[in-house]
Amino acid sequence: MSGWLTVLRLGLVQAGIGAMVMLSTSLLNRVMVVELGLAAAVPAGLVAWHYAVQLTRPVSGHASDRSGRRTPWIVTGMGLLSLGSLAAVDSVTMLVPGSWEALLLLLFGFTLIGLGVGSAGTALLALLAASVPAERRAAAAATTWIMMVAGIAISAGVAGSQLQPFSLPRLALVSSSVVLAAFTLSLVAIAGLEKAGAAAAAPVGRKPFADALREVRADREAVRFTLFVFLSMLAYSMQDLILEPFAGLVFGAAPGESTSLAGIQHGGILAGMLLSGCLAGPWMRRGGPPLLWWTTAGCAGSAAALAALAIAAISGPPWPLATNVFVLGLMNGVFAASAIAAMMELAGRGGTSRAGVRMGVWGAAQALAFGTGGLVGALATDAARSLIGTDGPAFAFTFGAEAMLFLCAAHLATRLPAATQRRDHLGEQAWSSSTSSS
Repeated sequence: MSGWLTVLRLGLVQAGIGAMVMLSTSLLNRVMVVELGLAAAVPAGLVAWHYAVQLTRPVSGHASDRSGRRTPWIVTGMGLLSLGSLAAVDSVTMLVPGSWEALLLLLFGFTLIGLGVGSAGTALLALLAASVPAERRAAAAATTWIMMVAGIAISAGVAGSQLQPFSLPRLALVSSSVVLAAFTLSLVAIAGLEKAGAAAAAPVGRKPFADALREVRADREAVRFTLFVFLSMLAYSMQDLILEPFAGLVFGAAPGESTSLAGIQHGGILAGMLLSGCLAGPWMRRGGPPLLWWTTAGCAGSAAALAALAIAAISGPPWPLATNVFVLGLMNGVFAASAIAAMMELAGRGGTSRAGVRMGVWGAAQALAFGTGGLVGALATDAARSLIGTDGPAFAFTFGAEAMLFLCAAHLATRLPAATQRRDHLGEQAWSSSTSSS
């Protein structure tokens, strides 16, 4: 039982990360555009910058490998994330036309947010990889991801209810309360976790970062998985900024109706994660399909759902758009949970002492994909609309390109190493140790 308790405690840390990131990527985004009247490019650029900063993930991952412990890097990352969130909120309350000092503070805050998410998230996944055996990794990945989504949803709901009536001082008070609660919860959840039995990495000594990174680059399987992560996450994020405009322009959906599609999609993602998390492990124990089968199936299913959206863009109503979007979310969830589980298994292949730098490289690839995916999707659609002159075929072009990216990712998944298709005995021993520690 304590083995699952480890997963739940790490999930609480993920929930804390999600709660604080919600402030910067969602709440402050709306406040800057709607209440303060800034150009939408300002928050969009800041969100892109916080993804760019996460390219430092391999550095922090390697540092946790050298120290042999993940907890200090998780705590440090959560501290940086907390300070960055507070700095970003405070700078927004000081924004006035021509206030360069507030803009610089805002940029500094988003820099700390990117560093914090990178440090805490990378060390957390490395610790999770060392603590969970192969057949339970899909369930563990789904659990921690769902808890992160729950942290976003709960903090968004609480903050939204407390911000009425809106004022900048109230924004600062509510946001500070969310940050304090999330940081405290994370500290309580992580306290004594490695000491209590979660497997820590053996320190790798004083090997320089460049040498550790060179080892990853020399590993063809790790490089192939990096490319897979980038392609799949690029396809995953490309529709973020065009789905609601697509529903409005092609299907004539009202703002409330198009916004509900995002909820339908996220509901499908959660259902897909639960599906793969609950079924992948038991099937593996019975000799069923390995993790990468689920990853490949999720990518192929996502490609099929996007191809259907491309057809919908040309045919228009009465296409069952809501059902199509739910299936897209379902396949995205199956792919995401199983891909994270496969990532944890590959990171721990041959021991967990290099898991941090591997997780860092893959996390950097994911951040780069997320930072560019939405922008690429929007620019591709705008360019297609300009060249073609009609909305439907333009959206069909973008959805078709996303489907092709997912098919490329599915092909790469079939070529990933057989090590991800068998039980990880090191992980099994780590799990047995953690479940017997109490």
